[in-house]
Amino acid sequence: MTAVAPALLDFELPARLEAATPPEELGRGRDDVRLLVTHRAARRIEHGRFTDLPDLLSAGDLLVVNRSATIPAALSAEVGGKAALLHLSSPRGDGTWIVELRHRDSDGRNSPWLDAASGTTLILPEGASARLLRPTAQAVDHGQRVRLWLAELDLPTPPTTFLNRHGVPIRYGHVDRDRPLAAYQTVFATEPGSAEMPSAGRPFTFELVTALVARGVAIAPLLLHCGVSSMEAHEPPAAERFLVPAATAERVNATRRLGGRVVAVGTTVVRALESAALAPGLVLPADGWTDLVIRADHPMMAIDGLLTGWHEPRASHLALLEALVGSELLETSYRAALDQGYLWHEFGDSHLLLP
Repeated sequence: MTAVAPALLDFELPARLEAATPPEELGRGRDDVRLLVTHRAARRIEHGRFTDLPDLLSAGDLLVVNRSATIPAALSAEVGGKAALLHLSSPRGDGTWIVELRHRDSDGRNSPWLDAASGTTLILPEGASARLLRPTAQAVDHGQRVRLWLAELDLPTPPTTFLNRHGVPIRYGHVDRDRPLAAYQTVFATEPGSAEMPSAGRPFTFELVTALVARGVAIAPLLLHCGVSSMEAHEPPAAERFLVPAATAERVNATRRLGGRVVAVGTTVVRALESAALAPGLVLPADGWTDLVIRADHPMMAIDGLLTGWHEPRASHLALLEALVGSELLETSYRAALDQGYLWHEFGDSHLLLP
């Protein structure tokens, strides 16, 4: 049995459980992935398939989805004659960006470049450049080395045009090669802006959405543009742009009032809804930035359940999951996923947490 430390859910993730390839490249559908279901009240878990989702939800339940589309946010760069990658995370209101600088490793992978300095200039394609201004508040690791920077970009065209011409989707070491942007979009994506895919929605297909609606499950959209991942518990997420439309807020409130369950598709949706919640069962329309950090003792005011992927050891998002089901049941779920060979990351399997 794989050991899982309950305090931080600190565990070893075997390389064989890191999904490197989308299921459709293996001759399967996007929704042909596994689904572990954690039932909080019954204190039990069950194993199934993502296509079981319509049978796990009931008429009157509501799925809230993120309609943010992924942008090709990784750019080739040069720093002092060395090859690098620049990940554009989030634009700020003053025209600067939060960015992550990474090494290009000899094996084709990449790793964080943690010893850059303020004032460093990166050479980008087409004569463009980026200058590192200062670390962000969420930037340091245990050794106080900087991962995320505030940067000033000098581009010959608007950022969207420049990225579409020169960028590729962000990928990390577990993914074997670059893939087209379409591999990183969900069926709900309508507005470009996420540096990383809101990956909880990736296994959905139009056919599965139709089956859910036929079941009587409603679907409501919101928007939160995802920046680069916050990898560990000491790295809270940076502020991110979000929008909860009035119609979605009203649907959430009505669902809970009538006894249905509100299930967030992804931790981004949880952050957006909880940021817009005034009181239990009362979500207001919202348009702005959220830096909400959901800790294990956070009382959820807007959601009842969560559909998500499998999170890295010590990831800050694990505290959000603990707030939903408690540390003991979360530990049981992760131990079962490891023992049963569930796959991690954006092309991997899913986890449904229900009340």
